[in-house]
Amino acid sequence: MPANPPTSAPSSPSSNPRSRKAPHGTRSRSGSGATDDAPIDTGEAIKVSALREALREFLRESELIAQASGLTPQRHLLLLMIKGAPDGSEHATVSELAKRLRLAQTTVTDLVSRAEQAGLIEREQSEADARVAILRLTAEGERRLARSFRAHAAERERLRAVLEKLMT
Repeated sequence: MPANPPTSAPSSPSSNPRSRKAPHGTRSRSGSGATDDAPIDTGEAIKVSALREALREFLRESELIAQASGLTPQRHLLLLMIKGAPDGSEHATVSELAKRLRLAQTTVTDLVSRAEQAGLIEREQSEADARVAILRLTAEGERRLARSFRAHAAERERLRAVLEKLMT
């Protein structure tokens, strides 16, 4: 049996900004002068807690709405990211989706393949680069996304109200 190819060594904590921790006793990023292990302000904790609760509620309701529209939460997000391409083109590449979804390209490729098999998206070869596939929603993908999107209107408004309240 052939040996597994060597994998790259895990990145060190210093090379990954998400895993960096400030040394004990150093100043926080907020610039308030407080140390990282100093107690946090209760009022600020309440605001952050309310924000996290609202985000979690939004995400959970979104999952339920997507499922009621015949979509998995992942497929709903995939369709939304394609339809809502930042340039207004209503299409995307796997690389663009991986970046926007903050997922590995292989994960997005699998998600795209399953959505394509379900008849929700279609691939078109890029005219500029034959190695690149342009992804678009099919009529069925559009229909299911529209159903889910409209059902999300109240949830988006509820989250918007919470955000506005927390910003004041």
